[in-house]
Amino acid sequence: MADEEIKNESKDNEGSGLNRRSFLETVGAVVAGGALAGLPLASGTAAAAETAPAETAPAETAPATTITNFRCPLCAKDFSTYAALKGHFAAAHPAAVVPVTTQLKINGKDYEVLIEPNWTLQRTLQLKLGLTGAKQMCDRGVCGSCTVIIDGRAVLSCTTLAVECAGKTIETVEGIAANPKWNALIHSYTKWDAMQCGYCTPGFVVSAKNLLDHNPLPSEDDCKQALAGNICCCGTYPRHPTAIMEAAQVMKGGA
Repeated sequence: MADEEIKNESKDNEGSGLNRRSFLETVGAVVAGGALAGLPLASGTAAAAETAPAETAPAETAPATTITNFRCPLCAKDFSTYAALKGHFAAAHPAAVVPVTTQLKINGKDYEVLIEPNWTLQRTLQLKLGLTGAKQMCDRGVCGSCTVIIDGRAVLSCTTLAVECAGKTIETVEGIAANPKWNALIHSYTKWDAMQCGYCTPGFVVSAKNLLDHNPLPSEDDCKQALAGNICCCGTYPRHPTAIMEAAQVMKGGA
């Protein structure tokens, strides 16, 4: 949307106190974190995603989530131990792949999930933990919508096996949106209309956060390079470097 259109829209809605930018400012963290972030959508084998808002204590204080119920993904029978589930597979599904338990550290919280060995991290985040910010879009590692940060590196979760992430530190857009430190980045993204439909936005925000982790004052070229793996069908590309560089200045106390 052009700047002139934004001004006109703000003027038209002056009486109501609502315009597109203020609306995005209000829901920006929700859009960035995924519409369902924080809702209890986890399956019976794992707990829900983190529910603490930005003003609450960090996620590190939350207790670890462990499996208390082992459900067969093929026939939905429940077992109280993993050994019992393995025995069930040997008897009832001898040709099927036995699920495995994996420990994951996500946004400062420890989870134990029961998944098939071939499950990607993106699938695990979405279907087991209700963390929907890492979007399933291309499912081929080419669009960047599923970007997460693993041990300080931006990684495509749709091409990363969840079992490979055991013992590593994983950050998703939900954790970024819930951390007050990154409010400036969310605010800047909404201020500069760096989102349109919003589907690709979480991946961009995660890539931007990863850039600022390593380069607190990036140039426009630095921003373009860091976001080179993220695709936006709405064509918001010119807005992203502006948003990131402004956020960097604010976080450094320069604006």
